[in-house]
Amino acid sequence: MQNGYFQLVNAPGGYGLQIFQPKDGGADVNLQEVLNYLERESVPYDPMAIKKAILSGEDTVCFLERKDCPALEETYSIEVSQDNMQVILRFYPASQSGKRTTMDSVIRDLRYRNIVYGIQMNVLQDHFMSDGIYGTDLIVAKGKEPRHGTDASVRYYFNTDVHAQPTLKDDGTVDYFHLNMINPCRKGQLLAEIIPEDEGEYGITVQGAKIRPRQVKKAHLEFGHNIEISEDRKKLTSLVDGHVSLVEGKVFVSDVYEVENVDLSTGNIEFEGSVQVRGNVSSNFEIRAGGNVIISGVVEGACIEAGGNIIIARGMNGMAKGILKAGGNIVAKFLENATVSAGGYVNTESILHSNVTASTEIQVTGKRGFITGGHVRAGQRIEVKTLGATLGAPTVVEVGVDPEKKAEYMKLQKEISEIVKNIRSIQPILASFTEKKNRGVRFTPDQLNYIRNSAATMETQKKSLAEKNARMQELQMEFNPQEKAAVIVKGEVYPGTTIIIGDSSMQVKNTYQYCRFERIDGDVKATAI
Repeated sequence: MQNGYFQLVNAPGGYGLQIFQPKDGGADVNLQEVLNYLERESVPYDPMAIKKAILSGEDTVCFLERKDCPALEETYSIEVSQDNMQVILRFYPASQSGKRTTMDSVIRDLRYRNIVYGIQMNVLQDHFMSDGIYGTDLIVAKGKEPRHGTDASVRYYFNTDVHAQPTLKDDGTVDYFHLNMINPCRKGQLLAEIIPEDEGEYGITVQGAKIRPRQVKKAHLEFGHNIEISEDRKKLTSLVDGHVSLVEGKVFVSDVYEVENVDLSTGNIEFEGSVQVRGNVSSNFEIRAGGNVIISGVVEGACIEAGGNIIIARGMNGMAKGILKAGGNIVAKFLENATVSAGGYVNTESILHSNVTASTEIQVTGKRGFITGGHVRAGQRIEVKTLGATLGAPTVVEVGVDPEKKAEYMKLQKEISEIVKNIRSIQPILASFTEKKNRGVRFTPDQLNYIRNSAATMETQKKSLAEKNARMQELQMEFNPQEKAAVIVKGEVYPGTTIIIGDSSMQVKNTYQYCRFERIDGDVKATAI
């Protein structure tokens, strides 16, 4: 492929402009480029005649002047890119009686313009060792792009996925005994290490200036008890046999406290690590653990709190007084007459007459898969097989708003109401004092002290009111239900069920099957799965 170009040549009776047409798909001769060249060299021309010669499609000579052909040396233009990473030369041939420039003079010119890096000698040689490469942009210098590095990272040698779900067996039941939600570790086991940052490499412009690569971030390891960090502070190793977990970027290793049952033989249990109960937890007892609580049997009307997950293989009958509260997820075969709160998700086969709250989602799966009675809330999604019951107690399910934030909002409403009540009770006292003071009434020291205290209380209450109102406004802005918030029913929904999504609600009056409830145009509506 060869681009078209032009040259001043001798012609009968004078001289003219030779147009060399492109070959093998090369670019056409550019008319404006020709005219600019002739202007620079003070050569007279007829633009229409030149245009006609270019458009003829044939190599041809356009007559210019009845004089000897001027002896013009080979010239070139130099263009430096805006980012100073590339230099383009475009050569114009010498006239037929002119001389070619030299490679040394071009290199001197480049250096005079402070172009000192990345000169492409092979490109220049190709031009000067041939008849010349004209009408073509030649990249004669290239800068070096910086090589951007990568941030440091932490590699964990245990499962950090806190969203692992129980396995649904072939018979439709859920395997609560093999959940794989806990990461056992051994003494001396490598838990995590820092993969160092790569600083990258500097780039260089054609003028030789350095280009800094983007700044990379370093990493550091955060950890709790029972963990040793290496001297270079890049590796974490367990000091004990236990369970390892990652909580908000911090590695924890918890020893596990094991008991057969929680009853009169053990009393209440309070433990910094994880607790494993091989049997049952009797009514009225408490387990409070900093890690996970794993129970192989049944939980009666007990109170269980865990910083991590709560797993109950055979479920819970709360007897209207049982409480489960987990910083992580809660998995139980069934939940009945209980108050349940999870910082993550809740997974169970049935929920009966219970108050259940999950920050993310609630899945009620398995053969039964029903929610009947009570109030069930999830920040994102509730998935259930059967919702409500033919003659059952009223059932309320709610999604789309973080339950904790909604509870905070309700609490603030009560507190603001109380503050307003207090302010209204103090206002008449201060107004009366001002009115009497203006009339010249004298007050005893005790009365003045009482007024000062009342005024101070008023200011404190007003400040508190402003703060709580501001927080309420913040929460209101967060109460727009998430786009994916939904209640998914894979069986039936019975009349008497209330479905709330954000600030919209729907009272179910007819039976629905296999449907998805979403908030559409401000209303709760049922769509097909």
